[in-house]
Amino acid sequence: MKRLIFILLTIITASSAFAQQNSDDLVQFSGVVLSADSSTVIPYATITNVSNKNQVNLSNYKGYFSFVAHERDTLRFTSIGYSSTVVIIPSNVKDHSYTLQVKLNGKSINLPVVHVFPWATTDEFKKDFMTMKIADDDLEIARKNLSGKSIASLGRTLPRDSKEIQNAWSQGETQNLMNQHSYTNPLFNPFAWGAFIKEITAGNKSRGVSDN
Repeated sequence: MKRLIFILLTIITASSAFAQQNSDDLVQFSGVVLSADSSTVIPYATITNVSNKNQVNLSNYKGYFSFVAHERDTLRFTSIGYSSTVVIIPSNVKDHSYTLQVKLNGKSINLPVVHVFPWATTDEFKKDFMTMKIADDDLEIARKNLSGKSIASLGRTLPRDSKEIQNAWSQGETQNLMNQHSYTNPLFNPFAWGAFIKEITAGNKSRGVSDN
């Protein structure tokens, strides 16, 4: 009986010492996860405690994390698009608090080359190629813009500038002056000739002169 009691006391003492030892090496591990290339935060990075049965923690949307770990624990930081980084908490941490900036390097993934062909058969390709509309080059665009049809269309739609308005006004004033002071030769007027012949006939009759 005494031996059994001694064994139980030994186990309790060892457990208390082990528990005291484990509580002494607890560390509040805090920090932020950043990109090594641009120093921007990496949100929701996965933090796996390899030394503690792969316990998983996450950083928040600002890349910040804080959780309890032990001294000498190995932690693996991973995130999609970045290479993983391993951090080991040192021993004898002051005030049981350890803060760290964890930087992850971007990971480049080379994908295999993929050739995309939108045509199922060669005949479909030939048909689309023959009916394809090719965009005009600079020379063809200039030729179309300077064609008579294009210029006439612009003349009907575009408003006249000040020079064109001044020229039209000057031409109108000149035409008005010419009409006011012009002299028309009656010899070139058939109506004047008719009135002249009528006057001669009326004068002969008044004088009793016969047409014969």
